[in-house]
Amino acid sequence: MDYQEAWDLQESLLKENVDLKFIARRSKPSYIPDTKHYLLFCEHPHVYTLGKSGKEENLLIDEQERKKAQVQFYRINRGGDITYHGPGQITGYPIFDLEKMKPDLGWYLRNMEEVMIRTIGDYGLSGGRIPGATGVWLDIDSEWPKKICAFGVRCSGWITMHGFALNVNTNLTYFDHIVPCGINDKGVTSLKKELGREVNMDEVRQKLRYYFAEVFNISIQK
Repeated sequence: MDYQEAWDLQESLLKENVDLKFIARRSKPSYIPDTKHYLLFCEHPHVYTLGKSGKEENLLIDEQERKKAQVQFYRINRGGDITYHGPGQITGYPIFDLEKMKPDLGWYLRNMEEVMIRTIGDYGLSGGRIPGATGVWLDIDSEWPKKICAFGVRCSGWITMHGFALNVNTNLTYFDHIVPCGINDKGVTSLKKELGREVNMDEVRQKLRYYFAEVFNISIQK
């Protein structure tokens, strides 16, 4: 799915939920309306996205070079710095009402990290966290930790959007043209690179669904 199309869809779902809250609470301030949760998975064509706190100098190629590589570039409204999305990567966008779960962004991010840690654990990989560096990492005690899943979110009225990017069969050479997440002393990796083989994307998506339900204590319906 084109990145702009996915972004527009997220914005529309977020707006529906925020509007429900605004309308309901004009008359009943303590009322929690019937907002809806969504969990969107997709792959994008090659694209770099720069978060609102990011630095454009972390994009290392110019517009002409981007066109030659057929990679798009967007300045977007999530937190965080620059990252890459592309084929072979599962990009996930939870549209969750945290007031119905726990209104705490730190809790939300740690839960998403836990989903990824359990998912890659099924492939024999030990994911971990690095204080001050949101994401899921491998080899966290080494001199060169590697990020396998990045996160960047936006929250309005406790409704979330944007989310995570899990490298499954991702072409990691596209990370060579950026300073991923503004961090230049760590690397990136993928399930494919770590396992030495292609990984079934549908299988990973099913594991993500299972662990989102388990970690967030929700049921997921198609």
